Amino acid sequence: MRTQNHVPVALADYTPYPFAVPTVELSFMLDPNRTIVSARIEFQRRPDPAAQNAPLRLDGENIELLELAIDGQVLPTQSYRLNDTVLEIDQVPDHFVLNVSVALNPATNTELSGLYMSAGRYCTQCEAEGFRRIMFWPDRPDVLSCYKVRLDAQADAFPTLLSNGNLIKQGQSGDGRHWVEWDDPHPKPSYLFALVGGDFDRLEDSFTTLTGQQVALNIYVDKGEAGRAAYAMDALKRAMMWDEDVYGRVYDLDVFNIVAVADFNAGAMENKGLNIFNSALLMADERTATDADYEAIEAVVAHEYFHNWSGNRVTCRDWFQLSL
Repeated sequence: MRTQNHVPVALADYTPYPFAVPTVELSFMLDPNRTIVSARIEFQRRPDPAAQNAPLRLDGENIELLELAIDGQVLPTQSYRLNDTVLEIDQVPDHFVLNVSVALNPATNTELSGLYMSAGRYCTQCEAEGFRRIMFWPDRPDVLSCYKVRLDAQADAFPTLLSNGNLIKQGQSGDGRHWVEWDDPHPKPSYLFALVGGDFDRLEDSFTTLTGQQVALNIYVDKGEAGRAAYAMDALKRAMMWDEDVYGRVYDLDVFNIVAVADFNAGAMENKGLNIFNSALLMADERTATDADYEAIEAVVAHEYFHNWSGNRVTCRDWFQLSL
């Protein structure tokens, strides 16, 4: 575990990342005690003079490096430097594919940053710098990539497996496991990555955009609690309509998912296409909720949905640009 103090970051020190990272494919073999994450990451050196001959520098914390390869060639340990927070490779081509495999332990991740277990379910929180606890990565908001994600887990304990984007494939793995593949066609920073795995009840609805696209809407909640998400579902549809009516902003995926987590470490998080909420800001019924509770749900559901364009599709360059 890292024990040293964080180094202050100054706005004056900002420099663009020397590589574009157009695509990444992530594969998770989910296990509460030892999850294996494999990545295929495409890098392209930027044409800026400052990027020429720059090393590849990736952030990483509390993850075990299993394998590292460039364009299919496994790198010997003497060809890179690795410490508690950084993986650095000096000599890399201008355009290459990096394959990385790591191991991590969601069950012991009590910082609730990265991938962790919440009431026996897999959950993530990557804002602001949690993705580095999942994969070695340039974990900064000005690096945008298109993510394709495969999740593999025990089917009985984790029948629902969610990530960003659209569900494109699913199947059985054998030995009681199953898998799904999610594809997010829109470039996003790593802080908006999310995955959830568990056993939930689901409230379903749909919304037809002004362009005629039908969007599936799902709210995943604890067993027996789906009825208490009805107001949040109505609030979501009102927010989608308001963003269209006022700004012409049409939702851009086939599905919009929300998950309620009782001990989520923030009020809510706007992960692209997969919002995660603390249950207290999503669930209500007329027997126990006050007007203020309903107002809070309306405000937070709308706030997180509006991030789909203001913050997700149009994102910040660095963490000093907090207006988004």
